[in-house]
Amino acid sequence: MSKREFERAVLMRRVHERRLTQAAAATLLGLSQRQTERLYQRYRTAGPSALASRRRGRPSNRRIPGERRSAVLELVRARYADFGPTLAREKLLECHGLGVSTETLRKWMTEDGLWVPHARRRDRIHQPRRRRDCVGELIQIDGCDHEWFEERAPRCVLLVYVDDATSQLMQLHFCEAESTFEYFEATRGYIERFGKPVAFYSDKASVFRVNAPEPRDGDGVT
Repeated sequence: MSKREFERAVLMRRVHERRLTQAAAATLLGLSQRQTERLYQRYRTAGPSALASRRRGRPSNRRIPGERRSAVLELVRARYADFGPTLAREKLLECHGLGVSTETLRKWMTEDGLWVPHARRRDRIHQPRRRRDCVGELIQIDGCDHEWFEERAPRCVLLVYVDDATSQLMQLHFCEAESTFEYFEATRGYIERFGKPVAFYSDKASVFRVNAPEPRDGDGVT
């Protein structure tokens, strides 16, 4: 019995014990007096259990037939197993004339193991990289565009060279913009001071690599 049904049963009991009028009960329930009378008659005939919804445990009148569900899932499994619910619904309607809502299809595909909701997906676990042992083995390089001098000078970029083993700032270079030639200049300064490192490590910015899948020309380097 739901909370609402329990409250109705309490009020009908008070009406039965003549501690409350049917008109007052109708006001408290937000129902008409005729509806309240019918509730009370059901209560008198079969007790509080008669106030429970008669539809509970029964299939919905709007329930889609099982045969239709099976046909939809069979098509999805055969042709659109790697599709998400939204795209699969579009293909079912466009190519097969089967109309079903996205949320209904999502539920069916989830129950059938054809779709895993994003909330249930596990994040990819990345094994933490161990730091290098010695200074100069790996130098991390990056640039940061910022108002470094506030209003005392124009906005500029700071190129930073950080040692992976010690997190020490090895080289700092201010420039107007982050570019390949500015990195050349900063790298020259680092090498003249500390010598050649074993390796440099950078992000995937276009300064360091060609991000286009199929570049029109060139050999794939910046």
